[in-house]
Amino acid sequence: MKKKTSVLGLLIALFALTFIPQSTKAQLQEGNMMVGASLADFGLDFQKGNTGFSMSISPRIGYFVKDNIAIGGIVKLGLNTQKNSTMFDYGIGAFGRYYFSDKDLEVLKSARWFLEVDFGFNGRNTKVNSVSANTNGLGIGFGPGLAYFITDNIALEGLLKYNITTGFGNSTTNNRLGLNLGFQIYLPTKKVQSVVNDMRRN
Repeated sequence: MKKKTSVLGLLIALFALTFIPQSTKAQLQEGNMMVGASLADFGLDFQKGNTGFSMSISPRIGYFVKDNIAIGGIVKLGLNTQKNSTMFDYGIGAFGRYYFSDKDLEVLKSARWFLEVDFGFNGRNTKVNSVSANTNGLGIGFGPGLAYFITDNIALEGLLKYNITTGFGNSTTNNRLGLNLGFQIYLPTKKVQSVVNDMRRN
């Protein structure tokens, strides 16, 4: 019973920390975390015989090593189906983000521009008109984005990203330009840890 109460208390605490008013700057400070995903990815694939429309999901979790600078891990999964063609993308790797300060660029008070770079292992399996092709190897992605904070801790995002994979397979290189739409939740980890410690003492 005590364990269930502790878990419930932790969930309530995390919910409260997410919606307690704080400055946007505070969420991008050293020691905080970000958790979220790109839920939709609309773009063009620059590959012979397969230019099309796709959707994907890319969950990520990051840690702010310095103010406005976060690093973390990212997973990529995508599926594209069209007439006479199917394409499956996958990948796992690390990413880094730099958020511009308010003085650098300011569009809206509740919005922040950022740059993201990721690298890791990527793969793509494609089948067009019964002809299969695959690429597996080093994947690199980079591009600018805009985070719009709908609350002090939750941001909706738009990210324009160029991705390239090069390595092995019967198609050694593929690349694409996509618009990623998603969200991120920013958590002050020191406060979360304080809540957890208080619950353990009780």
